[in-house]
Amino acid sequence: MLLNLWEAGGTLLEEAVGGSFASCVLLSCTFLLGLAYVTKLAFKHFQAEDHGSVKYPPFISSPIPFLGHAIAFGKSPIEFLEKSYEKYGPVFSFTMVGKTFTYLVGSDAAALLFNSKNEDLNAEDVYSRLTTPVFGKGVAYDVPNPIFLEQKKMLKTGLNISQFKTHVPMIEEETEEYFKRWGDSGVKNFFEALSELIILTASRCLHGKEIRSLLNERVAQLYADLDGGFTHAAWLLPGWLPLPSFRCRDRAHKEIKNIFYQVIQKRRNSNERDNDMLQTLLDVSYKDGTPLSDDEIAGMLIGLLLAGQHTSSTTSAWMGFFLARNKTLQDQCYTEQTTVCGADLPPLNYEQLKDMQVLDRCIKETLRLRPPIMTMMRMARTPQLVAGYNIPPGHQVCVSPTVNHRLRDTWDQNTEFNPDRYLHDNPAAGEKFAYVPFGAGRHRCIGENFAYVQIKTIWSTLLRMYEFELVDGYFPTINYTTMIHTPNNPVIRYKRRKH
Repeated sequence: MLLNLWEAGGTLLEEAVGGSFASCVLLSCTFLLGLAYVTKLAFKHFQAEDHGSVKYPPFISSPIPFLGHAIAFGKSPIEFLEKSYEKYGPVFSFTMVGKTFTYLVGSDAAALLFNSKNEDLNAEDVYSRLTTPVFGKGVAYDVPNPIFLEQKKMLKTGLNISQFKTHVPMIEEETEEYFKRWGDSGVKNFFEALSELIILTASRCLHGKEIRSLLNERVAQLYADLDGGFTHAAWLLPGWLPLPSFRCRDRAHKEIKNIFYQVIQKRRNSNERDNDMLQTLLDVSYKDGTPLSDDEIAGMLIGLLLAGQHTSSTTSAWMGFFLARNKTLQDQCYTEQTTVCGADLPPLNYEQLKDMQVLDRCIKETLRLRPPIMTMMRMARTPQLVAGYNIPPGHQVCVSPTVNHRLRDTWDQNTEFNPDRYLHDNPAAGEKFAYVPFGAGRHRCIGENFAYVQIKTIWSTLLRMYEFELVDGYFPTINYTTMIHTPNNPVIRYKRRKH
């Protein structure tokens, strides 16, 4: 998941120092000295690993100091990992930008990560530098794991079937309203549209009507600036560097928090109660009886929105291109709408969504081939044993859903979009961690059920409104430069469906 940062480094440094030659020299020297120091530490680390009788994972050496395999991995991470698996087996290590990564490929090896305890394979150590500037302090990976687990349980309380039933008409209404601007036919950036729509629907369902009513273009841009904090630069560079993206992220965080504070106080001071996530967070308390502070509520609302936004927007967009490429399958999905809901296509309800099996299989297959998160990571704090290999503390232990979802020895027609594979017992049925788009075990995403409701409702509405085609047969390639693997040039052709 990491980058072509070396090529971007010069630009980042220039942006950081504002063009001053002296400052540029000073910062460049500091940066290079830091690289040299980390490289020395990494070299000593591997020297230590080479001695003794302990069997470490196969190590993929690189002639490039410090950067290691960052460039090759950044250009084509899936190809890099698949070739490494073929050559070295299910466990292997390599370095990128001074860090050691150990990948676990296949269901058996992946079990180590998904069954691990946080004190052994730690999440905060790898994710906090990304999430804390975006969500804020005191929530998610900025708190001890027991506190984070309590916070997740609070959020899960507000993600229940009774609320999902109220969400469906809201999402349908938002979708119809948004796509009115598209007219009867044309060519549009599909991913951009769905990203905007997901924000609108998630905010209305999860944040409450007060925050949704404030969602104008200015607030939408703040969300975009905040979301811009999830970058390779944010992962690898010090957070204090005055990069434009960092400044935009921090300014947006402050402004959105202030907006949320006002809404929270208004709700606290009123006698009105709504069946939404904001009310849930106002009502819940920690195990010791301490209620959530306004700052914690605001941070959790931000996290809930942005964490789920990537899953729903990327999955919805990619599924659109798969359906546009397969007209027969698209027609089957539309026919299912009339079969389940009635020929007159009345407004959707939650019970109907559960009966849309063709649409459900299409979502599952999209999540198999294009899972939103390419790599799930943990930091090894204690020695770990897997497949006969010892992983020492300090390694970043990784599982790639994308790679696991397309292993030839697990999946028939591994790279083909075939939703019907879920009609039968597929080869992965007995492999617990062969299909993990939302994680697994104690690390499973709490927003999975809401994501299915959101995507199913949006796509049910879209299928009723439009027919979709690829533009001149173009199916988007994958953009590997971002941490979420989005489609390149995601334009799609549409025309109003004739009922």
